[in-house]
Amino acid sequence: MSDGMRAASAPWIRTRLRTAPGAAVALAVLVLVTAFLAAAFPRAVDAYETKGLRHDIRLADAGRGAVEVSRPQPGLELPREQREAGVRTPELKRIGGVLGRALPEPLRADMPSVAYGLRTMKPVPATEPWLPRPDTVPPKLSYAAQTGLKEHARLVEGAWPTTPDTVTSASRAVRGAVTEETAAALNMKVGSALRLPTAVGGPLTVTITGILAPRDPGGSYWSADPLVRTPSLIPDPESPFPQNYWTGTVLLAEDAGPALLATATEPSLFWRFPPDPSGLTGPDGARLTSAIASLESGPGLLKVRAIAGDTAAVLTGLGHIVEANARMRDAISPVIAVAALGIGSVAAVVLVMTGALIAARRKAELALMRSRGGSLRGIGGRLLAETAVTVLPASALGLLLAVLAVGEGRWWPSALAAAGVGLLVCIALPLRTTLQHIRPALHGAREDMVSARPSRRQTVAELTLLVLAVGAVTALRRRGTSGGGTDLLVSGAPVLVALIAALVLVRLYPLPLRLAARPMARLRGAIGFLSLARAGRSSAGGALPLLALLLALATAAFGGSVIAGIGDARDDAALTAVGADARVSGKSERATLPDGLVRTVRGLDGVRNAASLRIEFGVTMPETAAGGGAAGSGPDGSGTDAGPGADTGGGDAAGARATTMVGVDPASYTRLARTTGLPDFPSGLLKATGPSAPLPEGAKSVPERVLPVIASPAVAARLGKEQHAVDTLSGNFKVQVVGTVERVASLASTNFLIVNSASLEERAPTTLLLTGAPDPGKLRAAADGNGEEFVVQLRSEERARYVNTPMQAGAERIYLAAVAAGAGYALLAVLLSLLQTAPERKTLLARLRTMGLTTGQGRRLLAFEATPQALLAAGGGLLTGWATIVLLSPGIDLVPLALAGVAGSDTSPVTLRADLWSLALPAAGVVALAAAVAGVQAWWASRRGSITELRAGDSR
Repeated sequence: MSDGMRAASAPWIRTRLRTAPGAAVALAVLVLVTAFLAAAFPRAVDAYETKGLRHDIRLADAGRGAVEVSRPQPGLELPREQREAGVRTPELKRIGGVLGRALPEPLRADMPSVAYGLRTMKPVPATEPWLPRPDTVPPKLSYAAQTGLKEHARLVEGAWPTTPDTVTSASRAVRGAVTEETAAALNMKVGSALRLPTAVGGPLTVTITGILAPRDPGGSYWSADPLVRTPSLIPDPESPFPQNYWTGTVLLAEDAGPALLATATEPSLFWRFPPDPSGLTGPDGARLTSAIASLESGPGLLKVRAIAGDTAAVLTGLGHIVEANARMRDAISPVIAVAALGIGSVAAVVLVMTGALIAARRKAELALMRSRGGSLRGIGGRLLAETAVTVLPASALGLLLAVLAVGEGRWWPSALAAAGVGLLVCIALPLRTTLQHIRPALHGAREDMVSARPSRRQTVAELTLLVLAVGAVTALRRRGTSGGGTDLLVSGAPVLVALIAALVLVRLYPLPLRLAARPMARLRGAIGFLSLARAGRSSAGGALPLLALLLALATAAFGGSVIAGIGDARDDAALTAVGADARVSGKSERATLPDGLVRTVRGLDGVRNAASLRIEFGVTMPETAAGGGAAGSGPDGSGTDAGPGADTGGGDAAGARATTMVGVDPASYTRLARTTGLPDFPSGLLKATGPSAPLPEGAKSVPERVLPVIASPAVAARLGKEQHAVDTLSGNFKVQVVGTVERVASLASTNFLIVNSASLEERAPTTLLLTGAPDPGKLRAAADGNGEEFVVQLRSEERARYVNTPMQAGAERIYLAAVAAGAGYALLAVLLSLLQTAPERKTLLARLRTMGLTTGQGRRLLAFEATPQALLAAGGGLLTGWATIVLLSPGIDLVPLALAGVAGSDTSPVTLRADLWSLALPAAGVVALAAAVAGVQAWWASRRGSITELRAGDSR
């Protein structure tokens, strides 16, 4: 009998999975996606940090990035044979091999690019008459005998320099070679001879036997010392007059180094090791910094001196490159942590909501088991087992997919993250389910939000969270994220703000329902009253679903605003650099544009507006400042007050002595400013009338003329409302401030004056600004066709300069993923909250249909019931996202994400601003999804008969 009963019993887990396969698959998919995101995040961070470190080292100047070991020539006290042996190739190669192997981890050398040899540290004047002398000063040349010449160069003419006989310090003839650029600049050719004076005997003759072309001009072999590849014309520091002379390098045969020991050129041995970044990872940055510091002045230097000699020194700029990379990483990390904590919190809440949904669906089943003697331990163990069977493989698969999707990165943070997701689900689901059955559940009163009162413990918990949120926001506002380092409390401020908002909204939610239910009760129709009553007591409007929605919407809004802020900062930086959509100017500051060029450019297709500017730099302002006066508004109220406490636009009154004068045509400039979004002013303020009327052609300006000017706040604070005389290249006159603007087109300076160019003595423009989309080729052809050199700048090309470095691109991709994940989890939270009450809705519709409720009325009832929760979540998400951005924006600087690494870019702080689309689109999606789910439920319920939903003995 017992054997028969044992054979008839089925395993619990298999039975449960067969009974509800859909729920098991849905839970597995949710865990799979969440585990994938959790495991992919640390790998993505490691990947962009790794690529960023390698990128910075590869693109760094070869002279800075290489690790160079050098020491003076062997001492004169040594025998001649020993000195010569110490600079020959075999000894240099032996020392170089030992040094390369002795480099501390994780520093590794790019061995094919390693160079070593003997070079002269003191350039020698070359007195040959055929060498060029631009200012009668002879060129000064350096000489180097280094290895690897044939591997790194291509012979263009002549023959490779060789040493037919053994070269010693007594040798007076050696062979050498120069690059094509050196030969062209210094009139060298095959057969040219150079003579170096020696300490004893005749001069050392260097015969040029070959002209070379570098195989990789940008590589370390040729770029660590640029003079090896390209000669340079430099000023003579010893001459009292401005004189220039040529300097360059002649490459000797590999074994010709001993001949340099007899010269007075201060020869020095060197071993140059370019770094190989291919094996470096992002976390190696700190170890690499420590290794470089050890080589420069630590145990590593002692090891180098034990190999290369007691006088050896290590020179490298690699440490500065790694430190700059670390500063950018530290500036980006706190901003990324905000997105990570936000999405992580949303995912955790959604997983708990999923457990709550499963617990609600199985409440009756587990209550029956509990009433028949089932222990909490037994019930919890079975729930843990059936959950683990589904969740753990899904977590492992998510980890595997993350490893495959993100190729680079440490595996253990990803493994911990995926394991954390699986552990959360395995613990949360059985724990939440079993806690509901500690005491036998009695079928009794329903849960009604309108009549529920929070307990004292809940009130204390909410107040505690409020204090934590306020503290986190205050800390972030004071400290900011640009100081480096990640503070979890600070980065979690958006999460705490959303949590407090959810708790507050849940408490306030019953009030409008209570007020709205009274007038609805007096109406004849039952749909409005029923929908409000259902919304008031529905568990879908609890704190947990609302918390998930607010967290998701706030994180999506934050991430979207970061991405939009990056784009806006780059657009603004490009506009500041160019001034408009296109700009034509001379290469020198004082170069003016001919009238023919201006007319030609104005007539090009695609040019909508053109504004001519005369820009004059270095205009000296008066010594005395206005006695507390300020430039106020113009006659029509334009401009801003610029008193002592006014915003100076980044400058100050003391720094406004040297300013820039910009002459404009008021009408065309204001049109251009309005088109590009720059601050404008009423063109009538600079109207040239009366004493400031336009001067006749060729007339001279008199100092008594008073010109109205628009000034920057800093200059206006200095000049006040009084008239001040200024001397410019465009004429001498007095100026009086009639208004202020914060910025002017084509200038990054905050100290400027804008005048009417028609009132100037010299009015030829130096810059032409264009709006529209002119053809770049035609625009450059028009500029080049005037016989002078003019510069054409396009805003689109300037904007393209702000390309993402690997670190910036990786951080931006993470924020894009944060926006997408936040929106997805928000929609999933809405779906879960509605699914939790789906059986009750079906039963309600079935009962009401027996009382005469039509299909249309059923759809409106479910739609009206879902509307309050959806509107609450959408409105609360908008408010929470906006408040989070406003509260945290003073402490967040987007410069490392937007502009870092671009030479000449504006590095002023870029604050975070709320992006309307990032706020509105996820919120609108929540409302749309709630309405769609309600409609689908009503449609599906209308297809099922009332008998199917209403069964005898059903307590719903």
